[in-house]
Amino acid sequence: MDGLATTLDRSSFAAIAQLTSGQSPATLAQSFSDWWTHILCSPGRQLQLAAKGGRKLMRLADYAMRSASGSDPEPAINPLPQDRRFADAAWKRHPFDLIEQAFLLQQQWWHAATTGVSGVTGHHEAIVEFATRQMLDMVSPTNFIPTNPVLQQRILETGGQCLVEGARFFCDDLERLVRGEPAAGTEAYRVGEKVAATAGKVVFRNRVMELIQYAPATETVRPEPILIVPAWIMKYYILDLSPENSLIRWLVGQGYTVFCISWHNPDSADRDLDMEDYRLLGPMAAVDVIQVITGTEKIHAAGYCIGGTLLAITAAAMARDEDERLASVTLFAAQTEFSEPGELGLFIDEAEINLIDAMMWARGFLDSSQMGGAFQMLRSNDLLWSRILSTYLMGEREPMTDLMAWNADGTRMPYAMHAQYLRRLFLDNDLSEGRYEAGGHPVSLSGLSMPIFMVGTETDHVAPWRSTHKLHMLTGAEIRFVLTSGGHNAGIVSEPGHPHRHYRIATRMQDGPAPGPDAWLERAEVREGSWWPEWSSWLGSHSGEAAAPPAMGAPERNYPPLGDAPGRYVLER
Repeated sequence: MDGLATTLDRSSFAAIAQLTSGQSPATLAQSFSDWWTHILCSPGRQLQLAAKGGRKLMRLADYAMRSASGSDPEPAINPLPQDRRFADAAWKRHPFDLIEQAFLLQQQWWHAATTGVSGVTGHHEAIVEFATRQMLDMVSPTNFIPTNPVLQQRILETGGQCLVEGARFFCDDLERLVRGEPAAGTEAYRVGEKVAATAGKVVFRNRVMELIQYAPATETVRPEPILIVPAWIMKYYILDLSPENSLIRWLVGQGYTVFCISWHNPDSADRDLDMEDYRLLGPMAAVDVIQVITGTEKIHAAGYCIGGTLLAITAAAMARDEDERLASVTLFAAQTEFSEPGELGLFIDEAEINLIDAMMWARGFLDSSQMGGAFQMLRSNDLLWSRILSTYLMGEREPMTDLMAWNADGTRMPYAMHAQYLRRLFLDNDLSEGRYEAGGHPVSLSGLSMPIFMVGTETDHVAPWRSTHKLHMLTGAEIRFVLTSGGHNAGIVSEPGHPHRHYRIATRMQDGPAPGPDAWLERAEVREGSWWPEWSSWLGSHSGEAAAPPAMGAPERNYPPLGDAPGRYVLER
């Protein structure tokens, strides 16, 4: 009877998750109820908001009068620095300037109304503020023909042809979506040809990953190879895009032997794979194979996003077991402490995890569309509404890039692993608090003693840099921390020569005092350009003298090359 009851409950929650795209209506209802109840019980706050609303109306009226006089008045309010919706000069013309000003003042008032209400829990406040912002983004005057002067001008210039072209783009995209085909333009970036094209061989394969060894590009190489552990929430070739911005190709050119994991794209048959399976069959298996192929005693390991979290767990478990094969650890936009995960934490609470768990239980995996939808909501202005406006109303499809094509090449995540990841890491924060078990025993990040290089990005909505920085508080190891311009992906794909790039850098020596993020920011040195050479120089300082490169694979030791890079797993849909 208990099994039947559990099945019925999970089926019910899975159906709700399908209807709501994985968003919990209970969490939303609880959040707005908490906010509304406390607003009703706060007459002082109500008076403050009423007064604030009155002042904003007066500011708008004053601006309207100054604008009507024919002068070029100072605006009553300016958009936030990251808000580019009203950048066109057409928004300065009457009456569109009033429309813009009224919207921005209203947006500011709603922010004040949904934050700082006494008694509302922090999580509920964040959800209400976020949901209100989403609704305001939806009704922004930039999204409608009668209130968008730039769109009106485009329609006049094209004789309405832009709307026809936009309708054609919409039908094409809808047809591709129904057929399960990739986005338009991605065919120009075929995996193994235009992207993921660095020469190499698959030298090992198991049910979780393929291990790629890249061919040397220099006569001599450093004796310590580099193992890259990418996230399985994405395909590995974000680090091997086009030749000019491939981190892997660049590393090989710097005289390093590079190995990279290419994860299997799981399906329902892989539902029971968990974090421990990924640790043992991923980086641990890779370290064993690399050591056999290269004959080295030490390996540099680098992890990206959730791959970096897994690498940190692996390194902590190896330290606990007195396994000293890691010469260094590098973490790209990777969290090890999850108490402040940024806006992604909006989607993580008991109700949300219960719903996502039921949805994954029914299918055996979490589909990439659910993850992609959450990430789009975090930046709805840039990733959703602006693209709808430019593509379907302006009739201008944004040219496809290698990074965009990669982003459209989604992956799935197995039920057991993702449920464990959400609960034990995000919700319960077990790793930073010493409760996370690997190999049947807890691991502690305080055991990390190898040199660590970390990269955070300034506008990261997935792994905020202040969150990634918290590893300083969890270990006494030497940490060289880089904060680079860009976001979670573009900040990492930051090749030398890329325009308008800069980074900040500072080192905390082993057993030195742990600076908080603000203190670190004050003393970090600002440098122009790409952080890649900084990493290569740091790796070199922790490496031995260059020698002849190792062979590709080790046929005599049961690791023959199994085929050319990029292998089979990266092509799985």
